[in-house]
Amino acid sequence: MYQYIIRRFLLFIPMLIALSIIVFGLAKAAPGDPFSGKILDPEVGMEVYEKQRAELGLDKPVPVQYVRWASKIVQGSFGQSITYKGRSVESLIKERFLNTVYLGLFALFITLIVAIPIGIYSARRPYSLIDYGTTTFGFFGLAVPNFFFGLVVIYLFSIKLGWFPAQGTISSNKLTGFAEFQDRIHHMVLPGLTLGLASTASYMRYMRSEVMDVLGSDFIRTAKAKGMSSNTVLYKHTLRNAMIPIITLLGMELGPLLGGAIITEQVFNFPGIGTLFIGSVINRDYPVVMAITLLLGVAILIGNLLADIFYSVVDPRIRYD
Repeated sequence: MYQYIIRRFLLFIPMLIALSIIVFGLAKAAPGDPFSGKILDPEVGMEVYEKQRAELGLDKPVPVQYVRWASKIVQGSFGQSITYKGRSVESLIKERFLNTVYLGLFALFITLIVAIPIGIYSARRPYSLIDYGTTTFGFFGLAVPNFFFGLVVIYLFSIKLGWFPAQGTISSNKLTGFAEFQDRIHHMVLPGLTLGLASTASYMRYMRSEVMDVLGSDFIRTAKAKGMSSNTVLYKHTLRNAMIPIITLLGMELGPLLGGAIITEQVFNFPGIGTLFIGSVINRDYPVVMAITLLLGVAILIGNLLADIFYSVVDPRIRYD
């Protein structure tokens, strides 16, 4: 197992290099640059614009810019932000990163506690009224865009009912201890529900399908013939085999949770990586955009590695010798 993990980490290196080249190329292919708007300002001379571009190395050829950027990353630095002058990219990401992680974990928690029990119940009672209802909810969750659902829950639960705040992460910086934790959870309810909607629908349908498939297997019929109770068959034999595809989804969910938070955070004005990314794209803040994109790529790679590791935990037949 340790050798397998080391090999996977070594494989990350060429993949991240390829990802960095693609990300850098796409960023540079976008029209304009961080100072394009200043050309139209009659009070700013062209020499000021050119001087700013030269200071940031934007006047160099694209391959030279990439080498300079990549060399800074190797040294452990993503450089300075163009929009937030004097601020390092690492500090900007660090002060917002935990907000996005907490939101993603909260959304994943909602997904698991809702999707897995409903998926199991639907599998044990297929084609019942509840099963048809959950199927309808699944199609609804997959079809409705996050931003639209976010606007709906803001209108219903924040504006009309006033149950939850519509934006921000905390009501006051003076809160501490359990009061602060409670207030943060209160602020995360609506964005967490919005972010977890599509995932809940997917997990629910996958869980239903896998449990039904395992329940029809020969070893399950044998276990029932030996006199095992339904609960023992379900929790000891069925779920362990049905969880393998769910682990696959969990491993692949790490990146999409952070990526999906980009739109959700914008809707709820949630100060996380998402709002920072959108603002950086609009302002052509290349160092921040590329750093966040690489961060999402690393999250996806690590998520896939964790999924492979947990395979062997759930199913002892899987080995990586």
